[in-house]
Amino acid sequence: MNRFLYIIISLLFAVAVNAQKDSLQLRDKYLEDQLYLDISYNGLRKQPSNVRSSSFSYGISIGYIRDIPLTRSGKFAFGLGLGYGYDSFTHGLKVTENASEYTYEITSSVDNKLRIHNLEMPIQFRIRTSDSNTYSFWRVYSGVKLSYNLTNRFTYQDNDVAIPVTDVNVYNKFQAGLTLSAGYGTFNFYLYYGLTPIFKSSAILNQSSIDTKIFKLGLSFYIL
Repeated sequence: MNRFLYIIISLLFAVAVNAQKDSLQLRDKYLEDQLYLDISYNGLRKQPSNVRSSSFSYGISIGYIRDIPLTRSGKFAFGLGLGYGYDSFTHGLKVTENASEYTYEITSSVDNKLRIHNLEMPIQFRIRTSDSNTYSFWRVYSGVKLSYNLTNRFTYQDNDVAIPVTDVNVYNKFQAGLTLSAGYGTFNFYLYYGLTPIFKSSAILNQSSIDTKIFKLGLSFYIL
């Protein structure tokens, strides 16, 4: 996994350097080729009844977005990116495995964890007040983020021993969510609203499918 992350980050850096060269050649028609960093507080919505969540859940995403201007001024643009995301959740749903079969249990304590590593593809429609000489400007970027799960790890406690359940096959590998990033200059409000349940429909608790989805609130940082 560490080697994979090193390759991804190296590719993102190489693409970003090349994009900066391209932007210098365009003169009047400039590009906001950007490296981005999202830091978020994470939550799980539409959890089964009585499942508790902890406040100590967080996420981080880093990547590169290719800017495609829709107007010569660059104030309207389309963005297509590639990145890596890590998310950690602490919650009250216990996931166990026995002979490749998964069971789900609501626990009174909130000490179960979920950690996921994703390959992400943000797609954005961009509105901004920038020009080729402005480094701080208002922006509103909205769109969707597609993700492919590289690995997932559920952990529960048994007699104070952490028991991992890795790469659960009922976890939805392909997910999508709505995104919004808005602000001025370096600091921007960030929202992710998951549309896809984290589990497939075969994950059943109390005779109902687990329809849990992810949401995130945080900050986006852009490096131009």
